[in-house]
Amino acid sequence: MSASAADAVTGSMPVVVGRDLTREAQFTAFAQARTADLVRIAYFLCGDPHRAHDLAQTALERTFRHWHKVADGDPFAYARRVLATARIDTWRRTRKEVLTDDDALVWRSADTAPASDDEIAERDRLVRALAKLTAKQRRVVVLRYLLDRSEAETAATLRVSAGTVKSTASRALAILREELGADGLGGSGREGRS
Repeated sequence: MSASAADAVTGSMPVVVGRDLTREAQFTAFAQARTADLVRIAYFLCGDPHRAHDLAQTALERTFRHWHKVADGDPFAYARRVLATARIDTWRRTRKEVLTDDDALVWRSADTAPASDDEIAERDRLVRALAKLTAKQRRVVVLRYLLDRSEAETAATLRVSAGTVKSTASRALAILREELGADGLGGSGREGRS
């Protein structure tokens, strides 16, 4: 995946939260700035816009509960970790994946800035390609390449072996290459990074 595609999905703008604000005001500023990014990431993890909103709310709620610990560090990284963990917990409880139809695959949060036609087309292409993957492959690709986790971190998050992450990522990338073409993945060459 190209850097611009990842930035379009995850939002690369840092959030500056004032230290002189109350705990609630700091978190409110963070939530207003990052909710759309969390929903987008959750959607790529689960493939359902309604479930994505629920996962984002869970991540925000848990981030707020631990705000006193995470506010000085990187609260967005903490919220992403909670998001991934909550998704895995949901998957383990239900063991059922239901993707929505193709018409529901392209959506944007109302509070995000309008994207260019090229960005919308690229995002649509990416979402449709990710929908071709199995749930396991999609989780590995999102954690490994979209959230930039190492193989070891991805394996620990999914509670599988590093070899499983490697083989799953390899099969998923082959499918994505077929769907997106070699240039659609941005020639990242990161398959071997540990």
